[in-house]
Amino acid sequence: MNNQPIFKTIRKVMPAVVSITISKSLEDIEKEIPPELWQLLPFENHHLEIPKEDIDVHGRVKIGGGSGFLVGDNGLIITNKHVIADPLAKYTVITDDEKKYEAEVLARDPIDDIAIVKINGGGFPTVELGDSAHLELGQSVLAIGNALGLFKNTVSEGIISGLSRAIRAMPDPRSPMQELRGLVQTDAAINPGNSGGPLVDLETGKAIGINAAIVFGAQNLGFAIPINAVKRDLEDLKKHGHIKRPLLGLRYITIDDDLKEKMKLPVNYGAIIMGHQQIAPSIVPGSPADKAGLKEKDIIIECDGEKLTNNKTIQDVLEDKSVDDILKLKVIRNKKEFDTKIKLTERK
Repeated sequence: MNNQPIFKTIRKVMPAVVSITISKSLEDIEKEIPPELWQLLPFENHHLEIPKEDIDVHGRVKIGGGSGFLVGDNGLIITNKHVIADPLAKYTVITDDEKKYEAEVLARDPIDDIAIVKINGGGFPTVELGDSAHLELGQSVLAIGNALGLFKNTVSEGIISGLSRAIRAMPDPRSPMQELRGLVQTDAAINPGNSGGPLVDLETGKAIGINAAIVFGAQNLGFAIPINAVKRDLEDLKKHGHIKRPLLGLRYITIDDDLKEKMKLPVNYGAIIMGHQQIAPSIVPGSPADKAGLKEKDIIIECDGEKLTNNKTIQDVLEDKSVDDILKLKVIRNKKEFDTKIKLTERK
């Protein structure tokens, strides 16, 4: 077996892959521990007992880690949003040559699990970004990252085993479960800590995704965010100084045969507007959906002339939309169809 392409790609990409450590002050950690758990934890005088060697010169304790990769020689780094989700934490980037830099969070994507951070300096090695619009099943890839937060520069080989996958995942412990769509599935080993590292095309050495999620209890089942979503966010940051994503402002359940039968609905496709009035209302007050007069239990059957199904949801449609775009909807209310147009605003 000829391993030259693998060696060549690793040598090309590895210098630009970084580790990201997450640290937090002891005081902030203690505030987050529920009182009922204190009796179960080691403490002295109502303070956690942390070995001195685990506390840095600033009085912070390492609480986690992830991966990222440099995309700009000025220190611009891509990682997962869930890696740098805690606004009270400090993030330190460790480059391939073992140098440490304090990271500045520039932007977090409000929808996709993508974040952009920066370190000071110049002349950094970078990973070239590929095109995820033309990926093929069986395409050889490498997943590179900081596996389990312990094993730096871990490389695993695999293939693209699925495209446009949708899974339900919890991006971080403080977030509710959410649906992640449009993912690239791979059998290359992805582990906690690999998050944020690049999924690289073996032949070109270009990043075609960001390692993002695994399914616990399953083998050879990892997922990456397509790199074109990253390219879109980088362009937004360059143009606007932040990531702009469109807001429709409603919550929905995609309709199938089972839901049609259970709720006695007139169609077995589309999306019925539903939420939870106390926790998550079906229509976000003041949103485009609210201003357009959409109501709970309305059924949206088409967006821009496309039939909505499990394979083409409202979220999928919004992925290709921009702020201020006009969305044309076909809606059923009380068994009567009508058309409406909604101007998308910016998600905050």
